[in-house]
Amino acid sequence: MGALTVYLSSSSNKNQNLQLPQLQQQMPRMVRPYVKKNDDHARRYVKEITIQPYNYTINNTIPPTCDVTHDVPAVVFSSGLIGNVFHELNEIIIPLFITCRHFHSRLHFVVSDFNYLWVTKFRQVLSHLSDYEIINASEDTRVHCFPGIVTGLHFHNDNLICKNSELPVNCSMLDFRQFLREAFHLKIKNIAQLNKNISTSSNQDQKKKRKPVLIILSRFHSRRFLNEDEMVKVASELGFRVVVAKPDLTSNLDKFSRVVNRCDVLVGAHGAGLTNEVFLPEGAVLVQVVPLGVRWASSHYYGIPTGEMGVQYLEYQISPQESSLMDVYGPNHPVIIDPDSIHREGYNLGRPIYIDGQDLRLDLSKFRDTLVQALKLLDAVSLHPR
Repeated sequence: MGALTVYLSSSSNKNQNLQLPQLQQQMPRMVRPYVKKNDDHARRYVKEITIQPYNYTINNTIPPTCDVTHDVPAVVFSSGLIGNVFHELNEIIIPLFITCRHFHSRLHFVVSDFNYLWVTKFRQVLSHLSDYEIINASEDTRVHCFPGIVTGLHFHNDNLICKNSELPVNCSMLDFRQFLREAFHLKIKNIAQLNKNISTSSNQDQKKKRKPVLIILSRFHSRRFLNEDEMVKVASELGFRVVVAKPDLTSNLDKFSRVVNRCDVLVGAHGAGLTNEVFLPEGAVLVQVVPLGVRWASSHYYGIPTGEMGVQYLEYQISPQESSLMDVYGPNHPVIIDPDSIHREGYNLGRPIYIDGQDLRLDLSKFRDTLVQALKLLDAVSLHPR
């Protein structure tokens, strides 16, 4: 563990009826067990692991003696980039699910870049994929022997997608969402379960329709809603029960997943908080507010994946007048009239402007129309449930 070296024995090949003569004669191979292989930023947070084939008669290599011998295989991975729920789910949790679900929890996790906060945050997910205590390779200096090992994780190159044709098991985003419901003890699968009439406390013979729940993801930094209070008022007037989810709530994944699981409409500006769409019940509506200059990312990161989740999607594309960038650059600047020209100059120029330097003041009439459309989608699903 301390040396982060995996030794592959020739004897284990015979036990598994495998033949790896070419691999045995190779020099040691260096692997970073994180799915974003070409992401230079991510690579800085991921330690390399040495894979060393050994056979004394071929490469004169003798492995160290086992301190601990296990009877189930191991999966070695890095916690990589943490602190951003999109990267955590997209590049660690979903790949873990794809790689490990067919082991039926009979495996050890070995985390090469162990982070206690991340492990605590996803403890329920990890414990549903493995029946064994996680091995912290950063602190455990013993030599562990396993009957087999997977170094790194399978990954589908699209965002928030659960597919992999290399594995002999079916995998869909609906499967993954069911797994999340089990891991986080979420009770609601679809909005039909939310829309059952409830009795009034004053008269048990009278029924009233439940108010649909709308969550607004509230941001403290960039891409803030500058007229958030007015947005809440509009939604309330349309009959929604509004929850304003501030970072102190959204950062608690265990608690917030239960809130989102009972939500009909989730509204948020483009950003990692929209990753919580994975907890929405089927038939719910995601309303993504797309800031100026980030339409492609909005669609590919959060919009397109909703189709695989059984979640309905509405896109609120802001106009230049709804962006704080208009006050900074004026109506005729390329930042306003030609965002593509800014992006062509490079990510390091576009990001500080459109991702880090923009706030939003929504047109309330346009916002109301979007919410009315969301209500129609909910009604349609209620009339024709899956």
